[in-house]
Amino acid sequence: MAAPADHHDPNALPAPCFRLGRFLPLAVIAAISVTVIAMGWHKELSLSALVDRRAAVEAFTAEHRIAALALFASVYALVVALSIPGAAVLTVFGGIIFGTGAGGLAALVGATAGATVIFLIAKSALGGWLVGRAGPHVEKLAAGFCADAFSYLLFLRLVPLFPFWLVNLVPALVGVRLRTFVAATALGIIPGTFAFAFFGAGLDSAIKAQAAAYRACLAAGTAGCRLHFDPMAAATPQLIAGLVALGLLALVPIAVKRFKAARSAA
Repeated sequence: MAAPADHHDPNALPAPCFRLGRFLPLAVIAAISVTVIAMGWHKELSLSALVDRRAAVEAFTAEHRIAALALFASVYALVVALSIPGAAVLTVFGGIIFGTGAGGLAALVGATAGATVIFLIAKSALGGWLVGRAGPHVEKLAAGFCADAFSYLLFLRLVPLFPFWLVNLVPALVGVRLRTFVAATALGIIPGTFAFAFFGAGLDSAIKAQAAAYRACLAAGTAGCRLHFDPMAAATPQLIAGLVALGLLALVPIAVKRFKAARSAA
């Protein structure tokens, strides 16, 4: 008895193939991130730890300002690429050391660079593979996201309700283009980044007063000494409301497109 013919559609796309070698860079990033958090090294990004080093940082910055800004942006990029908690604190500290303009710009460059690195690694490792395995419904959702990727990403970046690391990964998995990702990320994080840097620049005198009390507490050997400043205090209700409004504005082109499509179909 002859075996049934294998009917193969020559126009069908090949099934996505998973290669272990492509997954390795993402696995290395994940391993480093888990190690840093497990060892508690990310706690060095607390405001207290950074203020302890303020004198050394300011001395270096006074002599090598450009190098200091480049180093700050590089550290920021590494923190973002590894998805380590502390980016908000770094932005505030950048405002303290460099001022609103330079500190905000360096944080913006570092955040965009770090996000781009993890985006490219995730896209190389898993881009298309998970969507292809998930089925037609997920493929349809991915296609819809990519069709208006810039507006969706701009919304996700502007509205501070979504984890930064998650917004770095999802676009990579659904096939968003690199230039779209970079443009939406850089534009979307501008308001929040400069708001935190501005907050840091305004904390200068207050931190100096708190730092004196903090060092006195340490000298006395008292347990639990820390600076009483919460960097997230920069996320005021007014700022959040403004970012949400900007985020909704970013979705207007999608709403208009859907409205026109509905009218054309009617």
